[in-house]
Parts: sequence; C-alpha cells; structure tokens
Amino acid sequence: MRAQFLLSALPILGAQGARILQANDDGWAELYIRSLNEALNEAGHDVVLSAPADNQSGTGSSDKEPSPRSDACEYDSCAANSGPVGSNSTNTRLNWVNSYPATSTRYGIDTFGPQIWNGEGPELVVTGPNVGTNLFLAVPFSGTIGAAVYASHTAGIPAIAFSGASTGNLAWNTSPVPARSAVYALLATQLTEAVLASGTPYLPSEVFLNVNFPEITDDCNGPANFKWVLSRINPGTFSDPDTESCGSTRLPTETSVIDAGGCHISVSVGDATDKTTAPAEKQAVVLQKLGSLLTCLE
Repeated sequence: MRAQFLLSALPILGAQGARILQANDDGWAELYIRSLNEALNEAGHDVVLSAPADNQSGTGSSDKEPSPRSDACEYDSCAANSGPVGSNSTNTRLNWVNSYPATSTRYGIDTFGPQIWNGEGPELVVTGPNVGTNLFLAVPFSGTIGAAVYASHTAGIPAIAFSGASTGNLAWNTSPVPARSAVYALLATQLTEAVLASGTPYLPSEVFLNVNFPEITDDCNGPANFKWVLSRINPGTFSDPDTESCGSTRLPTETSVIDAGGCHISVSVGDATDKTTAPAEKQAVVLQKLGSLLTCLE
C-alpha cells in the first residue's frame, strides 16, 4: 500500500507547498519517516530529511557534534567509514547525521536545508512518525520529541512530533509497504496541511504539537476512520484550567485518548520549554486553527 495511492483519501485543505524539515529518532533509513517523506512530497511540499544515522530512541534532547563512522549506517544505508554526516547518493534531500535527533535537526536547519533552499531555513519541522507512542512519562526521554523541541525552543521554528502505536522497525526499502506506515504517513500529512492552511504564525511561540496515532487495526485502517482529539500531555489535577473544549476546561490526557479506542488520535499542545502541557491561551490558538479537524472524545 503506497502512500500515493491513499492521497485521494485526504481532504483538500488549501495549504501551499512549504519548506519542511523532517527528523526522527529511529534513524534516517527507518520506513516510517520515508513513507512520510513520500507523502509530503506527493502533497507538493519542499522537503528535506535530516535524521540520525542509527536508531537513537530514548535520547531526549541530547545534542553533540557528530563523529566519523567506522561501521555502516542502520540497514546498511550508508557505507562504513562514511564520515560524520552524509547524504543519499542519488537524492541529497535525504541526509544522515552520526549523532542525536536534536543534532540532526540542528544540521537540517543550519546546513542541509539552506543548501537546498537557497540559503533559507524550514518553515515547519516535522518529526517522526516514531515507531511506538510517546505519551506522558515517555515525552521527556523521546528523541522524536527532543528534535521537535529543538526546532521550537532553540531555533524558533514551529514543530510537530508524530508517533504511532503500531510497532515493528523496518528498513526504508521494505516491500510491500505495510498499511501502518502508509496510513500514518497520510494522517501526518493531513495534520501538517491543516496547520499550514491555518496561516502564519503556524503555531504559537515555544509550542510543539505532540501527536499520537493509535494502532492500525481492521477497524482503523484508513485516514477516513480516524478522529482527532485535542488533549494534554500530563494529568491536570493541580494545573490551571485548559482552554474550553467540548464543554469542559480540562482536556483529556493523551493517554486516555489513545486508551479509549475508536480510532482516536491525540493532539497535545506541548510547552517547548519543559515538555509539559502548554498554557490555556496557547491551546486556544491551536484549537482555533484546527477546530474544523478536531472532535470530542466519545
């Protein structure tokens, strides 16, 4: 199931092609990020990928200069002794960095992107989809989140972190592409286009979106099956009220959204300064931007 075969399932949201930088923590040759790369390109965006040479899951916001490699990249996607950074031999928009996810994002913003975009940087940074969810207690340790937070907090570029509950690491050239990779790619493209269509600034400052997809099942197997729910990262027992949504000033936690079943996707507005839930006034901006896409938890 290739991503382009599913593009017709997405609503036309009116977004113009944008300069998008991709990153992740599972590695540049992981299938999920490559399926999303394909979907974003098919949607007309100007995409550059910059991700770790190997799986760097659980490295949070670690950032250090890349060192030369002595062995091949994951899935033999680069040769041994290839140096500290590199690019696909036939597509210089696909790049690897022998370091952490945040470092890969930094190189994408400062080096790889401007080389492609005539000196300009990305308008939006998209990380993942991560292989596995990034919910609540996992958020501070996730390299996928760390990459998004680097973009938002350090570089001042709006960022979205995607994660999917269906697991199983696969190489970029797996054939046929499993439904889970193609569907996650299309869902991520749908939300990305909704954010872009909402106009600049795409997100409030110091904010990232933490998006978690449920498992792909017989009932949840195509973009039209899914429902998007505004959520929060951490429980709000002692927190200030959230923005009012679905008749309440307390948003459901992203964990409760995923656990509820029913093909619900959690969309949390994260605070890029500490990786917790952003305050109500910033949630309200996102709610207004994405209102036509969001639904209440049933």
